Amino acid sequence: MQVTIVDYGIGNLFSVTRALERCGGEVTLSDDPVVIENSARLILPGVGAFAGGMQGLRDRALVDPIRQYAKSGRPFLGICLGMQLLATVSEEFGVHEGLDLIPGRVTPIPNRTIEGTPHKIPHIGWNGLLAHRGRSWNDSPLADTREGTAVYLVHSYEVVPDDPEDRLANCLYGGHNVCAAINRGSISGFQFHPEKSGESGLRMLKRFLCK
Repeated sequence: MQVTIVDYGIGNLFSVTRALERCGGEVTLSDDPVVIENSARLILPGVGAFAGGMQGLRDRALVDPIRQYAKSGRPFLGICLGMQLLATVSEEFGVHEGLDLIPGRVTPIPNRTIEGTPHKIPHIGWNGLLAHRGRSWNDSPLADTREGTAVYLVHSYEVVPDDPEDRLANCLYGGHNVCAAINRGSISGFQFHPEKSGESGLRMLKRFLCK
């Protein structure tokens, strides 16, 4: 179960690596374009700002290799900032172009509940996953995951896919459906941190490794 983690100078690589190893993964950390483009499975992790993440990829000439990898149909998972980088554009601190692998826009989480009461941003803590409009989780890294499974999130922005069918799961925050996972073909993204989400998160990673 070989898997490559993209090392682009940003993100909590150690905890993701340890989690994958616990799941039986043979992990390679790499910023080598050739290694990344030819990986068996690819994970793009990340924490921090969207613009900094894209700059880290550009500085290492990784944008085109990642796009070429995505065309191959091999399993690809973005985690937290890595999920947001899959989108077309972000509104975080200006407008910034992303990888455009799952067309959509990264927008701020509403800073008020549906009743109009201010609530805390960023959204931090445990929340339950809900299927978007009853979308099936079969043939995705969420397969065998029960609705309501709690995962750990830390984010101020969410991905809004252009095609609602690319939206895999939500969580409720202040009454709003906030995007928690996306999927298009072999490409998936988790806004939450599976490596920090206990045994449930490890099962999701193992499911990804077994694809």
